[in-house]
Amino acid sequence: RAGAGRVVAVGTTAVRAVESAAGADGVVRERAGWTDLVVTPERGVRVVEGLLTGLHEPEASHLLMLEAVAGRAAIDRGYEAAVRGRYLWHEFGDVHLLLP
Repeated sequence: RAGAGRVVAVGTTAVRAVESAAGADGVVRERAGWTDLVVTPERGVRVVEGLLTGLHEPEASHLLMLEAVAGRAAIDRGYEAAVRGRYLWHEFGDVHLLLP
């Protein structure tokens, strides 16, 4: 990771893939196969430092992953702004960039 720059995942599936390939040392190594990794605030992230993703419904389990990447306060502020701005939810194309 030294000198590697910021890792911004494009989509929640990319977060799961990269985090599944990351060792405890934070180094991403080549991997193959399926993952059953669930990224939550308790688990945290080792590599991903930002996320470009759609706006998920308030009940969606994906919000825990978003919180793991950017923190609860940032998610709350982003969703409040999205509701005020009448942004469209995940399936309809509006996206947002989450950074801690």
